[in-house]
Amino acid sequence: MDHPPAGAPRPRRSALFALLAIAFALAGSALAAVGLGRSPERHERDVTPRGPLHPHEIELTQLFQRASRSVVHIKSIQIRRSFTRDLYRVPEGSGSGFVWDRAGRIVTNFHVVQNGNAFEVLLADGKPYPAKLVGVAPHKDLAVLAIDAPEEVLFPIDLGTSSDLLVGQTVHAIGNPFGLDQSLTSGVISALGREITSKMRTTIYDVIQSDTAVNPGNSGGPLLDSAGRLIGVNTAIFSPSGVSVGISFTIPVDTVRRIVPDLIEYGRVQKPVIGFAPYPQRLPPSFPRGVLVLEVPENSELEDAGLRGTTEARLGDIIVAVNDRPTPTRDELESVLERFRPGDEARLTVVRGLSFEGEGGREHVIVTRLQPPGEPEQP
Repeated sequence: MDHPPAGAPRPRRSALFALLAIAFALAGSALAAVGLGRSPERHERDVTPRGPLHPHEIELTQLFQRASRSVVHIKSIQIRRSFTRDLYRVPEGSGSGFVWDRAGRIVTNFHVVQNGNAFEVLLADGKPYPAKLVGVAPHKDLAVLAIDAPEEVLFPIDLGTSSDLLVGQTVHAIGNPFGLDQSLTSGVISALGREITSKMRTTIYDVIQSDTAVNPGNSGGPLLDSAGRLIGVNTAIFSPSGVSVGISFTIPVDTVRRIVPDLIEYGRVQKPVIGFAPYPQRLPPSFPRGVLVLEVPENSELEDAGLRGTTEARLGDIIVAVNDRPTPTRDELESVLERFRPGDEARLTVVRGLSFEGEGGREHVIVTRLQPPGEPEQP
């Protein structure tokens, strides 16, 4: 085989091999740089220490940890029978509530349970318990359920009072908005003494207004003061869109404390009655603002006390105040009576002797004892 003479140029193929060798070497270096060989230099940063939480943050986290144990998630269900006579469960909504006592009583809104005939309560640990309905107060949008759960998993909420609240106080809501797990929101009391209309079209008085973010699913959950005590039950929001716009309404805890024991014992509110038949409509503007007595039961304590009903010849007494609290309408008379118990003595201020045109008349005071309501109906 012939070979090229010494000093002659090498064939192009040898130069090509040399170039390929250099290319492979460079490629190997690049691959090593991206992780197949030597690791590239990493530019990580250390976490900056934040220091301790602000005292307000510590208070708020501790408040949530303590109070959230008492808050529950309520599911309302309709158990129906199909045309094949099989039973099936239809969800009717959900809301919030809170543990009232270690006997397993749960307080919530009436409208949370209104459309259900079976209920499920999820405690803060997520464990579900079937619940039965114990009592309802539709006119106050309150209801009580009961579950059979061990005492060690029941944490009754701390109770406060609503009689000394001030506009500007910090408040907190815990609940299950839109069915989410427990959520905490905060705000301030915006106004006191509001009046709202319940789902049953009755007036709820002395309602708390706050700007706390309350949404569907928060209903029945607690509104807390800065000490983590219950000051009310979240019941409604004012919102054109159906979600929070910063106006929420809460039934005051003093009302809740008065009503819940009745719901537990009787199934409904034991609101006392005066015991007369009232005129069902508002009186003309020329008349005193009050409630006209149509009929007084014969041989009753009211008749003995001297209350007069309406006859063809005379207009009956018009009750204008009870224990000096004005009663210009039937609703407000009912609201005043809620502050009493059956058997309490009441002073009725009445206007007597008015003509059928609303002229004349003088005030009289009648002392009587308030009567219990009729037999409680099953909730």
